[in-house]
Amino acid sequence: MPELSRAQMLVYGAIAIAVLLVAARWLRSDADPERGGVVDAHGAAGAGTFEVEDGGEGLVVHVAGEVRDPGVYRLPQGSRVTDAIQRAGGATSQALPDGLNLAAELADGQQVVLPSRSPTAGSPLGATEGPISLGTATVEQLDTIEGIGPVTAEDILEFRDEHGGVGSIEELDEISGIGPATMEALREGLAP
Repeated sequence: MPELSRAQMLVYGAIAIAVLLVAARWLRSDADPERGGVVDAHGAAGAGTFEVEDGGEGLVVHVAGEVRDPGVYRLPQGSRVTDAIQRAGGATSQALPDGLNLAAELADGQQVVLPSRSPTAGSPLGATEGPISLGTATVEQLDTIEGIGPVTAEDILEFRDEHGGVGSIEELDEISGIGPATMEALREGLAP
């Protein structure tokens, strides 16, 4: 076998590195389907994430808020909110898990937002100024918003529990009895 020149060794070395990088990328994109998947805002899988392919079995949910690894995950049909939170690495120390119905069944395309504890340490929920968190609001807190009475407040909490949380204030428009004027008051008094 003839001896390789320095230039040939550099070329072969560069080719070997390129092959290793392509293989590593391929292995990362060929992730274990049991781990679910995450896609960034541009539809591309990022470092340490797994891509969700369309047409797969199960349902796809977006898990956000106070979880260790927020993102988009594929879960089996019949999964619950608690399963989605666990798939996203579990709750952080700032999470308020009682702000969601952890037993609610997930729906395909649903967003699960795990709310954060009150930003003011030691203060009771609702004692902070500004908008009320939709994920943690109580009947009493919702009742303080103009145009919302105890019955509508209870309807909002039931809606939130049935859907495993509410991703945006606009979703509350689906509740019977909430019209355009009430929606405007909710936009001003609530934070998603």
